[in-house]
Amino acid sequence: MKLYLMSLGAGLLVGIVYSLLNVHSPAPPVIALVGLLGILVGEQIVPFAKTLWSREPAVISWINQIKPHMFGHLPKGEDRSDMAATQQVGITSDS
Repeated sequence: MKLYLMSLGAGLLVGIVYSLLNVHSPAPPVIALVGLLGILVGEQIVPFAKTLWSREPAVISWINQIKPHMFGHLPKGEDRSDMAATQQVGITSDS
């Protein structure tokens, strides 16, 4: 329940900021996306500050916390030779 109340409080705060900036909800797409980027980056400020406070190298926070959260797991392409072999097998088995 505490998480829901905190989320509501954060939403109210953002609503107040939007009102002060004279942006109406729902915001235009570009403004909304920039706001979401701000939320994503803002989430990383606390872990990064903790890393600096504990005097660890900033790269540790980047590798372990910020990069995986902000960018996720990037898709990996298939090896073209495997793809060609798969297609070749499909062609010969259909004949």
